[in-house]
Amino acid sequence: MVRLVLFDIDGTLIQSGGAGEKAFAEIARTHFNLPNGTKDLHFAGRTDPAILREMFERHGVATTRENLDRFFAAYAARLRTMIAEISGRVLPGVERWISELQRCAEPPLLGLLTGNIRRGAEIKLSHYKLWHHFRTGGFSDDSEDRCEIAAIARERGSKLLGRKLEGDEVLVIGDTQHDITCARSIGARVLAVGTGMYTSDALACHKPTWCVPTLEHITPSETCA
Repeated sequence: MVRLVLFDIDGTLIQSGGAGEKAFAEIARTHFNLPNGTKDLHFAGRTDPAILREMFERHGVATTRENLDRFFAAYAARLRTMIAEISGRVLPGVERWISELQRCAEPPLLGLLTGNIRRGAEIKLSHYKLWHHFRTGGFSDDSEDRCEIAAIARERGSKLLGRKLEGDEVLVIGDTQHDITCARSIGARVLAVGTGMYTSDALACHKPTWCVPTLEHITPSETCA
């Protein structure tokens, strides 16, 4: 039985209208004089620090801790205002899934497994009134490597539950092949959803445990037993 469910955020729980990418680009321009800083950068499924490091390296900006911290402090402040300015939504089936998981006879622990920095995750999910549902998780403050983030998220869940979780007691839900890869790295079950930039057919090629167009097409009882 699944005891820990770890959700990705962008493209899985919410569609923010690109607020994160737009805030990223704006801070690159206003704080680091990089008017085309995010051009040709790929965001989906990647960690915020890895994206920032690539951008800095492309444009000759020193990847010092001071520059990283300065960028993310400004990014979080701009994201907070920008997400309220851009039209977005909670993705189909998400609220039903959370509600049904919470009503299980033995409700699993709900957490996050995301490439967002923790503050960015909180800003996004608080805006859509979802943050309070998640008691734990792994974030890109923890590591730039999603597989390491997955291991950290499982460990935090294990500590809250008071015992070590086996791989098949964890379900990872995400919308990119990176989510599938990091779930496999900890031996977890993985549910891929085609609500991000990849279709369910494209994700099925990476052989997740389940693959559906949206969370409306599957129920927790089909994946957590």
